[in-house]
Amino acid sequence: MLSHKKSLNILKKTNALLDGHFVLSSGLHSSKYIQCAKLLSYPHLAKNICLSLSNKIKKNYQKIDLILSPALGGIIIGYEIGKLLKKETIFCERVKGSFKLRRGFNIKRQSRVLIIEDVITTGKSSLECVKLIKEAVIDVNNPNLINVISNLMEFIVRNKNNTNLNLLQNTIELFFFQELKKTNNKSKISLNYSKVLESLNSFRKYNIDMNNTFYEIKENIVHG
Repeated sequence: MLSHKKSLNILKKTNALLDGHFVLSSGLHSSKYIQCAKLLSYPHLAKNICLSLSNKIKKNYQKIDLILSPALGGIIIGYEIGKLLKKETIFCERVKGSFKLRRGFNIKRQSRVLIIEDVITTGKSSLECVKLIKEAVIDVNNPNLINVISNLMEFIVRNKNNTNLNLLQNTIELFFFQELKKTNNKSKISLNYSKVLESLNSFRKYNIDMNNTFYEIKENIVHG
């Protein structure tokens, strides 16, 4: 593993470690700032940092199922660490101010998730990732319809196969039928159902982006 001194030397060599007066995104003031984009613009040097970090992770964390990085800064480093540890690696991104999983990504229950950031100051975004993990977990052993719908979407995206769209639509229809029986607010359920069908039909008709379509559908089902 790289020593603290050697790591600092790499940051200085790539002009990633800056001196001055900086107002960080957290609102805190600092006399130093690490611009990781500068480090990553020298892949042969960034590789040494990532290798050292992966070795440290191996030493301290024996069981990791998944790596999660917040966009945008953590994506490249998360990918490199995932490659070195040979682990599935995904990222989250902000949607209306909050971290969300998009692009068909999901997290299975009881997964051991390692969060990889580029720079940490207060740890706020890392805590947001923890919150997202708790909210986004899919229980593959619990056959409720939301899990079935999520797994169907993942299967369709992974295999790039539209032949299961009818099965997906039938499952969605069954879900909303069950919801209608459980609530008095039938107008809201009907409105969400209409939005979901509109998204699915638009995808079929215009062949728009599958990941975005499924994200919209999932948002309406889970949070609608």
